[in-house]
This record gives sequence, structure tokens and C-alpha cells, in this order.
Amino acid sequence: MSVVLEGVPDKRMAVVSGRAYPELAQAVANCLGTELLPTQAYDFANGEMYVRFAQPVRGADVFVLQSHCEPINTWIMEQLLMIDSLKRASAASITVVAPFMGYSRQDKKHQGREPITARLMFDLFRTAGADRIVTVDLHASQEQGFFSGPVDHLTAMPILVDYVRGTLPLENVTIVSPDAGRIKVSERWAAKLNNRPLAFIHKSRDITRPNHAVAHGIIGEVEGRDCVVVDDMIDTAGTICEAVRVLRDAGAKSVTIAATHGLLSGPAVERLQACGAREIILTDTVPVPEEKRFEGVTVLSVAPLLAAGIRSVFESRSVTHLLEGLPADMRARNIYA
Repeated sequence: MSVVLEGVPDKRMAVVSGRAYPELAQAVANCLGTELLPTQAYDFANGEMYVRFAQPVRGADVFVLQSHCEPINTWIMEQLLMIDSLKRASAASITVVAPFMGYSRQDKKHQGREPITARLMFDLFRTAGADRIVTVDLHASQEQGFFSGPVDHLTAMPILVDYVRGTLPLENVTIVSPDAGRIKVSERWAAKLNNRPLAFIHKSRDITRPNHAVAHGIIGEVEGRDCVVVDDMIDTAGTICEAVRVLRDAGAKSVTIAATHGLLSGPAVERLQACGAREIILTDTVPVPEEKRFEGVTVLSVAPLLAAGIRSVFESRSVTHLLEGLPADMRARNIYA
């Protein structure tokens, strides 16, 4: 789907979206005050894809929005085709907007003969013709260095923090990092919530088994506290549910989970329902269908954040201010997805 906006004089912006998550594209367009226009896209009998844009994009600054959700490889390939099509249609610039960047967790080698797939992803986008990338909460922020052009690394933290601030008594909150790798992010959470205490869970991960980690103990005081566990994604939920168990065994008064990307693969829903968390807070960087929503799950909209980021890039303004919160005109939008 695509939309053409008239903005800065002598500049034209087009927002195009693949078929992975058109509802998010529509929400972003609504935040930008625009209408989505159709794009021709279909599959051949053997699974090959075809993409063609219904309007000229020559000379336009184009933003290609695609969520890398299931089936992830299909939608990544479709986004690459869209980029190639735009390059051949003489777009002035092409910006990849990937709310959830697929393969982001594969950002380094744990053992010999492994790929660094996150780097490959950025290389593929660059080779296809992308000039810039906008994404939300990479697994590791240093992945921005994998791309030879600008990367605008947005964060859903202000959206999640605002919600937590309005639903928990802050004087009793402790921010918990589920592992050592998320401590820096947890420190920023703690600072934004009036310098709340910080704890982290010491865990080990079996690098030969996907989605498997074992928690060994907690560093920090959590007994009698309302603990907020913050992470970038929930996939099968094994790791995060183990964190909840360890915190409850240590005497936590309540445990709230806050994560940007709710992948919720395989047994995730059943595990989360049974883990004893007070609330699971997610954003809609990937679709969270009704069958995966249950009592205690809250899904917040990331559309205002994406719209604000797209607008700032198009108008050649800094996106750094988005780290502190949404602009006033976006803050008034519906926060729920």
C-alpha cells in the first residue's frame, strides 16, 4: 500500500507498505493525516512474489514500511523487492522502515562456522537500494554500525514508561534487567521513573539450543517490590517466564513484563498465562492477533512513534527528541493497538 504526501516545498514523500501488517501502515498514515493508496502485489503459483506501485515515485522520498513478522522470510523478501522496484522507478531516496528488524538477535558469533545474520540483513537492504533505515529497539544498538548509511534507531521506551508510570505506584517499583546484556536499557528505564532501584537476573544461555536460558540468581533487592522486567522481545517466552519465577521465589510483591516486540511464538501464550505476571505490556511492532491476547496483556500502539520518526526524517530534523517522548500532536493519539 502507498500514500503520497505533500510536505516541504519542492519535496514529495511517499509511504509504501507491504502485505505483512497493513493495519500498522494504516495507523501510521492516520497519524500523518494521509490516506493509503493501493499497491499491486501478488504471489505466483511457485511462491515467487510480484510488486508494482500504482503511482509514480520519481523524485520522491519513499519510506518502505514492512514488519518482519511470520512468515518472516517471505516479508523480508517482499520488502527487498519493493526497494528494488523503487530504485528502478527513480525514487530520490529510499528509507526502510522496519518496526521489528528480523534476525536482529543474530548479531555476533557464539561459536565457529556461524553467520552474523544481522549484518547480512543490513547488507541486503543496502544492496537492494536502501539509503537509510528506521527501526525500533534493535537487539543491540551497536548493530547500527552494520549499515553504511544512516540508521535512525527509535525506541518504544517512552511509550512503555508512560504507561507504567500511570499504572504502578512508583515509590515501590524496582526495574529488573532479565540478563546482563539489558542493564544499560534498564538503567535508562530506572532514570526515567525517578531513579527507581535496579536489579538484574544472572542467567546462562545454552548457545547450542535456541530460546533456552537458565536463571541462577538475582543481584539487587526485589523482596516486597513491584518489579518491572524490561526486554526487547518475547519470542517463546521461556526466558521471561523463568525471570518471573525467580522474582516471585525471591519475594517480589508483583511482576510486570514490558517488551517492545511481542513475537509470541510456539508455547509463548500458554507460558505467559501460567507465569503469574501481573501484566504483560507489549507494542504492536508486529501484529498481536486476538487469539494471542488474554486477560493481563496490554498492547500499545507504536504508530505515533513511527509517524513522528518518518516526519522528522522527511523534514531533515533530528529524531533524538523522540528518545524523550512523542511530540505533542502524536501524544494525543490512541495509545492502544
